[in-house]
Amino acid sequence: MSGTAFDALTQEELDAWHKLRANNPLLDSPYFHPGFAAAVHQAGNPVQVHVGRGPTGEVESLFPVHRDGAVLRPVGWPGADFQGPILAPGTRFDPARLLGGGVSTLEFDHLLELADDFQPWITGSRPSPYVDTTGGLDGYLARASKSGKDNMGQARRRTAKAEREIGPIRFVADSLDEGDLAKVIELKRGQYAATGAKDYFAEDGRRSLMTDLLRTRGTDFAGILSTLYAGDQLLAAHFGIRSGAVLHWWFPVYDPAHAGLAPGWMLLRELVMAAPQLGFARIDLGRGDDEYKRRAKTGETPVAQGMVTRSSARRALRAARESLVTAAKDSPLGPQLRRVVRKLRTIKR
Repeated sequence: MSGTAFDALTQEELDAWHKLRANNPLLDSPYFHPGFAAAVHQAGNPVQVHVGRGPTGEVESLFPVHRDGAVLRPVGWPGADFQGPILAPGTRFDPARLLGGGVSTLEFDHLLELADDFQPWITGSRPSPYVDTTGGLDGYLARASKSGKDNMGQARRRTAKAEREIGPIRFVADSLDEGDLAKVIELKRGQYAATGAKDYFAEDGRRSLMTDLLRTRGTDFAGILSTLYAGDQLLAAHFGIRSGAVLHWWFPVYDPAHAGLAPGWMLLRELVMAAPQLGFARIDLGRGDDEYKRRAKTGETPVAQGMVTRSSARRALRAARESLVTAAKDSPLGPQLRRVVRKLRTIKR
């Protein structure tokens, strides 16, 4: 199965992408929309799409990836929180077909379980939490855990406190302010530096990707920036992507000067309240160990890590690495080992 540059796909292949995705509810995340692959490709990270066809020539699968030498990785790597081929439910997809022609490995770290054929190549799985926002805040509170309800109640009281002590609260659910987007990136880079995480925005192309996504409008696929101000002070903001009824929570930030207010919860509460007007039924929070995700979630989806390779040594090394990461996370010294875990996850494989 050979790869085709994204911008060389035919109209037939793009139409098949939309049709296959529409017929598979598991693919409702914006990461599976061709608009995401198009934006990443346009931002300077070349995307090639492996197109699989059936016996009569019809398109039955598409898998957008990046090629780095002999290694393939899913589109958007390392910033894609859901990964996998575009196909109809029950369709077979042998990932080993992607090997050859100089390609020795396919890596994945947020694989949605779309095809059973990936099972032999999976080395681990972790939960990716989500928030069901059907019915807005009232609907959420009816489904939330006690912790989720308590934190939403605290967010309401802290919002009132911020208004009294700082200034009028202003929430913009879908902002087009590129200056605020620049603040999100600046705050996120500060967070990466403070925690020892690899700086996602160190590459210029990723910053331009955010701007291009913000300028993409509509409900089928778009970037979405949400901001929460008290007076003239930005308390918290979030930049993510949407497709239809799904918002993906991608880059949330808050001003450390207002950390005592837990402004991230304040922002999340505002978004849950606004969800019906925005057309969202679910906010995917993405895989992660953050406590607020555990408290806020109403459900979770497993995503898998692993690699497809004919090298048993590479597979063993990958499995050992995943085991070490899991052991570090489960250790009583977990909080002290987070920097180690982050470094292990960002080692070039």
